[in-house]
Amino acid sequence: MLKIAFLLFMSAGIPVAVAMAGASLVYILWSGNLPGFVVIHRMVSGVDSFPLLAVPFFILAGNLMNNAGITNRIYNFALALVGWLKGGLGHVNILGSVIFSGMSGTAIADAAGLGTIEIKAMKEHGYSTEFAVGVTAASATLGPIIPPSLPFVIYGMMANVSVGALFIAGLMPGLIMTLLTMLTVAYYAHKNGWGADVKFQWPRLMKALVELLVVCLWPTLLWFAVDKFGAPAQPAVAIALVILFAADKVFKFEAVLPIMTPVLLIGGMATGLFTATEGAIAACVWAMVLGFFWYRTLQWKMFVKVCLETVESTSTVLFIVAAASIFGWMLTATGVTADIASWVLNFTKEAWVFLLLANLLMLFVGCFLETTAAITILVPILLPISNQLGIDPVHFGVVMVLNLMIGVLHPPMGMVLFVLARIANLSIERTTMAILPWLVPLLLSLGIITYWPATVLWLPKIMQ
Repeated sequence: MLKIAFLLFMSAGIPVAVAMAGASLVYILWSGNLPGFVVIHRMVSGVDSFPLLAVPFFILAGNLMNNAGITNRIYNFALALVGWLKGGLGHVNILGSVIFSGMSGTAIADAAGLGTIEIKAMKEHGYSTEFAVGVTAASATLGPIIPPSLPFVIYGMMANVSVGALFIAGLMPGLIMTLLTMLTVAYYAHKNGWGADVKFQWPRLMKALVELLVVCLWPTLLWFAVDKFGAPAQPAVAIALVILFAADKVFKFEAVLPIMTPVLLIGGMATGLFTATEGAIAACVWAMVLGFFWYRTLQWKMFVKVCLETVESTSTVLFIVAAASIFGWMLTATGVTADIASWVLNFTKEAWVFLLLANLLMLFVGCFLETTAAITILVPILLPISNQLGIDPVHFGVVMVLNLMIGVLHPPMGMVLFVLARIANLSIERTTMAILPWLVPLLLSLGIITYWPATVLWLPKIMQ
């Protein structure tokens, strides 16, 4: 009855969160074993979780960065670094998304924020709209893989897995995806005879490389001061930040301070300075310091607007989580998850076969369900099987999120697809066809990450 009610609600076009909660209520009333208020109780319990506090703060940090002019700085930095390569703006598109991923945590924020700048610039430089849309879509999938990541927060809560470990695990897969998508841009540039989009200038490139060096050296020197020389952690961080701001004032860096967002976040979690939830709050404070006081591009009127948008986005995400909590509990209580696990394990006990089947299922589900809803439904079903087959839950979490990110590029429910279609003023059909060639590097990345677990687990094991 539970499954039938859920499918009927979904086929009627009812939003997935309402369908999950409604199906659970219908089943409870039909069975007569439990009072109806259990639905509300379980939904409230589902969002009463400390890790979920990270969700609104990561959304707020991404929105603040997006509305404070930070995206222009990131774009200019990426242009200086790789714009002189053949097919330069394609590479800029990808590198810009890598950097912005460390602030937004969502594919939609990446597509809507940097995507607007990138597609306009690529069209002005003579690239076809379809190519600009395709590379923007592919690069937007990096948002939830490179930390911070909202899907990782939801998965970590559902699977009872360390969110910090998931964040660190996403770094290597993000690098693999970056390399493969940039190689795809290089292939198109060679095939079509494209040249550079900006003139090669040593001073401009050297300044960008110096900024990159500062970003790499700053946490390294700080680590030596704290770990090797025994300096107190919090005063050392404070002094290092003062030096960083002074250097930015003197040398007028383009994007050092924005790029420091993921560095501070990952460094703080890796050293135990704060949890993922506290890191989300730190990211918000950092974004406000940059927007209000340093660059002075954020106004109070805009801040109120950003906060209201954050409340709206958070409400949507957490309502889905709450509804999925009661639905997942009902699936377990009625034995559906046990039946599915038994069927799969009778079919195969090989981990690689299960991963292949799980990938196909998650790719399919990702085309029809919003990412948060898909995670909350799939985790109770697939994770127990994954655990029985000895698959690391951190590895499986990264595989699941990447599958669902590829799904957001496709109709009928692909949100990134709709965002890019609106930005580029293309029909859904043309946007879909523009994205199709870019599935090759994304699916290749998925294959490597799925069947080579070391790409996911190597860094978390080192940083334990």
